[in-house]
Amino acid sequence: MTRLHTALSLSALALIMVACKPANEVSQAPASAVAHTYTNPLLPSGPDSWVTRDGDTYYYMHTLGNRLAIWKTKDLADLAHAETKTVWTPPKTGPNAQSIWAPELHRIDGKWYIYYSAAAAGHDDDAYRGVFVLENASADPTTGEWIDKGHINTAHTGIDGTTFEYSGQRYFVYSPYVGPDSVLNIAHMSNPWTLEGPETTIARPDLPWERQGGRQILEGPEFLNGPNGELFMTYSASACWSDDYALGLLSAPAGSNPLDAKVWTKTPKPVLAKSVENGVYATGHNGFFTSPDGKTNWIIYHANSGPDMKCTPARAPHIQTFTWGKDGRPDFGIPVREGVALPAPR
Repeated sequence: MTRLHTALSLSALALIMVACKPANEVSQAPASAVAHTYTNPLLPSGPDSWVTRDGDTYYYMHTLGNRLAIWKTKDLADLAHAETKTVWTPPKTGPNAQSIWAPELHRIDGKWYIYYSAAAAGHDDDAYRGVFVLENASADPTTGEWIDKGHINTAHTGIDGTTFEYSGQRYFVYSPYVGPDSVLNIAHMSNPWTLEGPETTIARPDLPWERQGGRQILEGPEFLNGPNGELFMTYSASACWSDDYALGLLSAPAGSNPLDAKVWTKTPKPVLAKSVENGVYATGHNGFFTSPDGKTNWIIYHANSGPDMKCTPARAPHIQTFTWGKDGRPDFGIPVREGVALPAPR
């Protein structure tokens, strides 16, 4: 993801403010017909991009560094003109005061939750990072009150928290700092903001492609339910400032206990990586969603439009469809070239 501490300079923040709406501003684009095609990237800036669909409405978020904002639209192809609202700004002091990264919006038991990474005031470093959660009981997450539910009680400092439900149980996965590595840990949740029981490490950066850019990193985990009940989990590996930042995949058989590290198998090579031919680099920090018809599967990820662009707000949101192979595994293909018109989600 998201090690935006290498990139959130004053110039980077200026780029963010150009690309995104000011705090507390709500803007609405003129009504227009729903576009039938889109081109990547959806926005000029959008690190750690995320989409959640509720009915025929899409809610989009990405790392802004100093606040949390939600884009609301029925047409992802026109995301640049979507209604946008800042829903939360961090306190000036405390454990979640700065480096607000990697927001994820989830609908759980009739309420909305935002999971995000943050660092403590005065300590913008890995030893003081954690995952936090907000709750909103409104039907529309751009309205109502967001209540701070605090810091997720993880065993380690870390970033990039996500949650999923499997076989009637809710789980939390994040990227903790363990020695020189960033690994993937999973735990059971007693409610959407509390972990219960021990954490299990299910993956470490032990392959050469996961160690590019001078760091040994697994981060940005995302759950994907297979068509036959299998468990899949994508993750981002290597340093985000490397062109070789890419997506990996863990898998477990249907009916597995996600807390058992032995059930998880790692795919030896990336499942979505840079395409020099198509001019897309540093593909990572993804999410999944479906079209309103429920028939088309989509992946969203951020990427750079050229080599050596590092880990800055220039990382922009890309989407493309994916399919399931005959073996029941997801096939993400290769990154689509920017500017190519493709059928839009509908």
